[in-house]
Amino acid sequence: MPIALYALTAGAFGIGVTEFVIMGLLIEISADLGVSIASAGLLISGYALGVVVGAPLMTAFTARWPRKTVLLALMVIFTLGNAACALAPDYGLLMAARILTAFAHGTFFGVGSVVATGLVPQERKASAIAIMFTGLTIANILGVPFGTWLGQQLGWRATFWAVTLVGIVALAIIAAFVPKDKAAPEASDWRTDLKAMAQRPVLLGLLTTVLGFAGVFAVFTYIAPILTKVTGLGDSLVSPVMLVFGAGLIVGNLIGGRLADRYLVPTVIGSMLVLALVLGLMTFAIHDGIAATIFVGLLGAAGFATVPPLQIWVLEKASGAGQSLASSLNIAAFNLGNALGAWAGGAVIDHGPGLTAVPLVAALMPIGGLLVALWSLRLDRKSTAPAPALSGC
Repeated sequence: MPIALYALTAGAFGIGVTEFVIMGLLIEISADLGVSIASAGLLISGYALGVVVGAPLMTAFTARWPRKTVLLALMVIFTLGNAACALAPDYGLLMAARILTAFAHGTFFGVGSVVATGLVPQERKASAIAIMFTGLTIANILGVPFGTWLGQQLGWRATFWAVTLVGIVALAIIAAFVPKDKAAPEASDWRTDLKAMAQRPVLLGLLTTVLGFAGVFAVFTYIAPILTKVTGLGDSLVSPVMLVFGAGLIVGNLIGGRLADRYLVPTVIGSMLVLALVLGLMTFAIHDGIAATIFVGLLGAAGFATVPPLQIWVLEKASGAGQSLASSLNIAAFNLGNALGAWAGGAVIDHGPGLTAVPLVAALMPIGGLLVALWSLRLDRKSTAPAPALSGC
């Protein structure tokens, strides 16, 4: 694989750390800024909202820029946003800095996906996307635990300074190794691109992404209380189990990319089905320590096995018009799924049968995504079916 792909991976690593590390620093931030833990938790929601809103806006704004220039500009925004987080004197400015940083997220992965697929032959496109997203999985395994530890030892601001440094390094690597565009981007009218995004096949592809990842985050958001209160593991064992989840992310991401290169449609359908099965069976596994640990790893693998095929799936749905926008919107769809899943899991805990039922309810979401994908395929077949021949007199 070209070294430029690994430059994109470096950027994905930094963005992944920024998105998830704050989950481990909520206590420190709430104590330092004088807000409740629930209010500190809204910094996660604010970031997700920034991704959802920022992805289409930034992609439309930079549509006529060379893609390498877009990536470099986004890494500058990312770096400055994290420095602003580290310097934020109060909660309001920290929230604003988080949202600013999030504006780089969706478009970086969206444009980065298009750049990645352009670096490799047709039959390696999904694998190229998987390699870029490996940065996100490594961030969960190494970056987030280290960032949490650093914040606990030296204060939460130290973590954001460290991520700022990661942004500077990623910016230099992208500048050095990602090639310049071979040709200027085609003139693009954002109105035309949005009209292309509003087509039914694209919208169904985005809905499939939302539902699939909602299932993952309905469980992942509450994995610590599930492991401690239902499984009965000690607090000290949660972090090692999360390493198993991270290992599953890497394996699932790479396998999903390999399979999608060869069998895209079966991989989309199969990965959603496997994710639903893992979540459904996890309902029973969470009552035993060993089984719960195994299924946490399987959840990571099944969840991220959906990422490369769904990204390619949406890119193909938007073929010929606004691929960068479609790719960015799909990243926004992943984040919308995160928010929807966290809300659904919380509703089950607060107003439903409780923690034990979260995996079972979560399984319904990828089943919904599977049904949407099958419906989309059925519509595709109808639209491409030859018209019946008229019989002669």
